[in-house]
Amino acid sequence: MTDTKNSSQPNSTTGSGAPAHSDRNSLTVGPDGPILLHDVHFLEQMAHFNREKVPERQPHAKGAGAFGVLETTEDVSAYTRAALFQKGCKTEMLARFSTVAGEAGSPDTWRDVRGFSLKFYTDEGNYDLVGNNTPIFFLRDPMKFPHFIRSQKRLPDSGLRDNHMQWDFWTSNPESAHQVTYVLGDRGLPRTWRHMNGYGSHTYMWINAAGERFWVKYHFHTEQGMEFFTNAQAAEVSGQDADYHRRDLFEAIAKGEHPSWTVSVQVMPYEDAKTYRFNPFDLTKIWSHKDYPLIKVGKMTLNRNPENFFAQIEQAAFSPGNTVPGIGLSPDKMLLGRAFAYNDAQRNRIGTNFHQLPVNRPKVPVNTYMFDGQMAFEHSGKQPVYAPNSGDRSWSDDTGKMDGSWEVDGDMVRSAYTLRAQDDDFGQPGTLVREVFDDAQRDRLVETVSGSLLGGVHSPVLERAIDYWKNIDADVGRRIEENVRAGGK
Repeated sequence: MTDTKNSSQPNSTTGSGAPAHSDRNSLTVGPDGPILLHDVHFLEQMAHFNREKVPERQPHAKGAGAFGVLETTEDVSAYTRAALFQKGCKTEMLARFSTVAGEAGSPDTWRDVRGFSLKFYTDEGNYDLVGNNTPIFFLRDPMKFPHFIRSQKRLPDSGLRDNHMQWDFWTSNPESAHQVTYVLGDRGLPRTWRHMNGYGSHTYMWINAAGERFWVKYHFHTEQGMEFFTNAQAAEVSGQDADYHRRDLFEAIAKGEHPSWTVSVQVMPYEDAKTYRFNPFDLTKIWSHKDYPLIKVGKMTLNRNPENFFAQIEQAAFSPGNTVPGIGLSPDKMLLGRAFAYNDAQRNRIGTNFHQLPVNRPKVPVNTYMFDGQMAFEHSGKQPVYAPNSGDRSWSDDTGKMDGSWEVDGDMVRSAYTLRAQDDDFGQPGTLVREVFDDAQRDRLVETVSGSLLGGVHSPVLERAIDYWKNIDADVGRRIEENVRAGGK
């Protein structure tokens, strides 16, 4: 049954005018299964979203980065055969940090999630790990992603950013509560990129040499220590130096102060995912460290600045779909959606052959049947351009069960994940507020949320937002309501 929120308007349609089945859920094999390629509505929405603006990135437009090295110092071969994660391996890499919502000219120090994108130039091909400085995200289904980003951007009439629009989306999607609590807490204002943690955020698969499969989450803990701005400090810095984070990273590396992060993973045995009390593939949830402790992998160090920002940072293209042997994806719907959307966005932003640019080019020989197109400067000469062929050009033809696969069964449905024992939207953010934040952090959270709600948020969204926070934590919600009611007089 289709629900129409506004009965005076027709339901949404595809670009060709046919009724759209859902703007909330993508089409999957069962509630927990993978997204299907023939979900034409989802693909159309994402492909169009990726081409909505040119030429800057749609999200994560403002950012910078540096080159460095990942050194694997521990033996994790029991979990993965990936070459870069074998003890003693040193892998050249690129990191790009960014805000999410702001345009290319926006201040670095606005309150926001920070992108944490890594490209590893391994001897098995490029491996991209595209995460944030938070271990979770606002959404669990990529169908909502274009709507979410637009709600954080600008109004169609005034061209201004709008608190009411943000809160309207957040409170209409309570799964956002965990990430909203993160970003409105201290971690939403990191003092520098060097002083924040990074996370792969999604659940990935690791496969060892025996073919055994494990689920993993990546953690990058800053060795500089975590430091944050207050609201007042961030506002002052944004007025003085809009490029504060970019300048800090570049100047620190130039002075030889090379920032580093300890790299760890949480590892979940393959079968545990079927019965864990939280859905382990839900991007709005974390795994308890008591259940799955951190396992140290190594160290990431940034030690070389770009020589040309445009060529090496602006044209850098990341995609979580870029994996290498020993690493696979998972049934995380957001991850599967991004695996398509990121490379498609780069095809629009910097061209069909973006993978041939020096910053994106693998350090190993490439034999791909993608050819020609705009700005092609690498080619296969007169070799056959099709496969199979009777010439001397090789092609791939693996069949049967594939590495990185998982079992799926069920009808094709549009549905949220199947609920687990503790799968609710407000439980984990409530734990974050009560058990991770201290009294001073809770005070600052109340101040930040109250100020945001006073900035033009009105009924019925205001009432929904207050209930949203009461659901996260009754006391914090009560204090926010008191501040808002007093401030609105």
